[in-house]
Amino acid sequence: MSHREIIENNIEKRSEDYKGIALAIHDKPEVSNYEFFASETLANKLHEEGFEVKLDVAGHRTGFDARYKSEKPGPTITFLAEYDALPGIGHACGHNIFGTTSSLAAVALKSVIDEIGGEVRVYGTPGEEGGENGSAKGSFVREGFLDDVDAALCVHPGYGHGLTGPSLANDPVDVEFFGRASHASGAPEKGINALDSVIFVYNAVNALRQHLTDDVRIHGVITHGGDVANVVPEHASARFYLRAATRTTLNDVYQKFENIVKAAALSTGATYKFGLFQNSVDNTIMTPSFDAIYEKHLVEYGEKITQEIPAKGGGSTDVGNVSQVIPTIQPHISISDSYIAGHSIEFKEAARSEKGLDSIVLGAKVLARTAYDLIVDKELLETIKKEHAQNIQAQNEDVTD
Repeated sequence: MSHREIIENNIEKRSEDYKGIALAIHDKPEVSNYEFFASETLANKLHEEGFEVKLDVAGHRTGFDARYKSEKPGPTITFLAEYDALPGIGHACGHNIFGTTSSLAAVALKSVIDEIGGEVRVYGTPGEEGGENGSAKGSFVREGFLDDVDAALCVHPGYGHGLTGPSLANDPVDVEFFGRASHASGAPEKGINALDSVIFVYNAVNALRQHLTDDVRIHGVITHGGDVANVVPEHASARFYLRAATRTTLNDVYQKFENIVKAAALSTGATYKFGLFQNSVDNTIMTPSFDAIYEKHLVEYGEKITQEIPAKGGGSTDVGNVSQVIPTIQPHISISDSYIAGHSIEFKEAARSEKGLDSIVLGAKVLARTAYDLIVDKELLETIKKEHAQNIQAQNEDVTD
């Protein structure tokens, strides 16, 4: 039996088991930093499959690191696993499928790793949707988990099949102003209005937009504006997402935004707190030769790419952080026969549908085959690494120019 047949057979005989895991995670949605059931379920399954597993890693209590290393030398490949849900709506981004697919692909690759050499890992990375201690992949990069990894891969549920696309760098920030309470009518001169500072920020951001490149996005909400109308608000706060096509551009936007916050405090006499409320997120570096391997194997299963790669990113993902340091792909796999919007009730239902669950098997097969090719074909892996390095350099040169 060939290695590819062994990989396929291992996936087929485990398919119902892993579909059950995806349903269980779907039925118990957990948001960032609280994915206890999902992380433990996947980690325990990987331990049962023979992986060495560590929980509570990289500063994330719901993160995990699962590894299996052959005694024969070879590349180290990691599958990225997401399993967090969205607040209120649950698994409307399909991460119950995402983490399960990566885990099954890793188990299948493990079935041949002793013969071909190398190491297979699964990194359980919480909070991709953001939130408390969110965007964990940034921590995995910062803490050195990718330093000895050759490539990373994963596949995200979508309405159609698509290859890795661009995404925006994102700095999620909180702004707080502290003033002084006073009677708003009887003694307004004694008060310092913290809400005025927040409004100042909103208005100044609107004025700033005309001086920003068209890839930049700044959007936010007021999270607290006071308690009653007849008391000068002594505390007010807002939360903003600052986004741009590249990290270097976003760093400049961040500085401009912070200057606005400082100016708002100076203009009203308030004091302020400002900074990231979770990990920053980097833009995705695409490596088309890596995606081409994924597409080749997808086509072998009678499927085809149906979604075009967009010219520019609209959202953000911490997969981008990983892509900044090693070749990384995150294609999309179809879980619906017709269009469904992400983060919707329809997407949530598709994430537990028959087609959605079948995508776990297809995705695991294509990912495992793709990873297998990287391990057994050294020239292919080096070509991908070279292209990735060139794309990193091109990004930096574009910013310099």
